[in-house]
Amino acid sequence: MAELNIKELKKQIGDELDGLSGKLRELGERIFENPELKFEEYKAMNWLTEALEEEGFSVEREIGGLETSFIGRCPNGSEGPTVAFLCEYDALPRLGHACGHNLIATIGLGAGLALCSVMDELNGQVVVIGTPAEEGGGGKVDLVDAGIFDDVDVAMMVHPSDKTLVGRGSLGVQELEMDFYGKSAHAASRPEEGINALDAVISTFNNINALREHIKDSSRIHGVITDGGEKPNIVPDHASACFYVRAAEMTDLEELLKKVKNCAKAGALAAGAELEITEERTRYCPVEPNPVLVELFGDNLKDLGEEIEEHEGGMGSTDMGNVSQEVPAIHPYIKIAEEETPGHSTEFAEASNSDKGYSAMVTAAKALAMTGVDVLGKEENLGAIQEKFTEK
Repeated sequence: MAELNIKELKKQIGDELDGLSGKLRELGERIFENPELKFEEYKAMNWLTEALEEEGFSVEREIGGLETSFIGRCPNGSEGPTVAFLCEYDALPRLGHACGHNLIATIGLGAGLALCSVMDELNGQVVVIGTPAEEGGGGKVDLVDAGIFDDVDVAMMVHPSDKTLVGRGSLGVQELEMDFYGKSAHAASRPEEGINALDAVISTFNNINALREHIKDSSRIHGVITDGGEKPNIVPDHASACFYVRAAEMTDLEELLKKVKNCAKAGALAAGAELEITEERTRYCPVEPNPVLVELFGDNLKDLGEEIEEHEGGMGSTDMGNVSQEVPAIHPYIKIAEEETPGHSTEFAEASNSDKGYSAMVTAAKALAMTGVDVLGKEENLGAIQEKFTEK
């Protein structure tokens, strides 16, 4: 194979995505106008896979046992490393696409189509993976467990935001359901015969509030009471709470979970109640961005005229973290809204279906596909990526 002209391949990718921009916007608008909740994204999945098949991709649906998942493979692939672009397309209850997943879907699709268009010049494979249920369902966790990423060498996606950030990670998170069981009694005439399960819940919250002083700044604990009893004159024989426990490192998360559980055990003991703690099956790991991929992607963004900002403040959680624990990955952010526009808000939903949002969609897809060229076109880049991943 003749010596690659990386700059020319990236120019071709830019031209390809300029040509696809109208089609991608139309699809992004369609997904936005038809929001579907986790594991119910049948329309979005069908539209995305149809778009891939129209461009010659071979598509397998319902991968990893998930009905709304898919993987599309570029027809021009060959032996060599595999670059995966990930799509998310589930919406939020009541708010619709207030997290910009309609754009994440079209960014991943556009990047896959664009990189595929130059694969005759590169060795390797391009896949687009549809990952349902990021909003609490953990679709990527199921796909990781099913081995879908076993043959992937690099996984990438871009998330909309109010800032453009390339190296920000995320917090790992575990959901805890706590059920406290007491004994009902008449709260006025015979309160001494009751065991107040709600008191156990309230003590648990107080214990956790005392714990907050002694946790790392990056860690988070937040919860709600999901059952507090029926009537004030009945001592509650059952009460329950739900907590999210978050941390930036898996070791910190494990340690914090033990402490939160002890807070609940103490609350139950103080009230004389029985306690049952259930860990939700799906645990989101922290995103660990691969530093070499971060640098390559950031350079491509800058070449496209995008201004990169420094991360300040807190972080959320995503099942992309589980992917990043398995293969070298990045989960950067691109600005689509005015600064301080909160995610999961009606304002962010409006930005996700705006001219600015769709312009950022094209820029993000270009940067992803160009980073794919850097990975597949320069063997030393892939070596450095894998070395950093192994070190971590």
